[in-house]
Amino acid sequence: MPSKTVTVGSAVGLHARPAATIAAAAAEQSSPVTLTAPGGEPVDAGSALMIMTLGAAQGTEIVVQGDDQAAVDAVAALVEADLDA
Repeated sequence: MPSKTVTVGSAVGLHARPAATIAAAAAEQSSPVTLTAPGGEPVDAGSALMIMTLGAAQGTEIVVQGDDQAAVDAVAALVEADLDA
């Protein structure tokens, strides 16, 4: 299963606005994608609420995983981006 470890880029972490953007993009993918914070359980990247439960601040490493490499790459790019800029 393809995975990629990325660092949260949003200045205030994965709060409501970045989580909603990531969830919308994940929901458009052809296969499910999950996000996992260190020591945590994987959550559905298609759910903004589940993303916010990660409690991921800027600089937190997140593992993005799914069945499709393109989907993983698309979601990982958003996690790395500063979506508050």
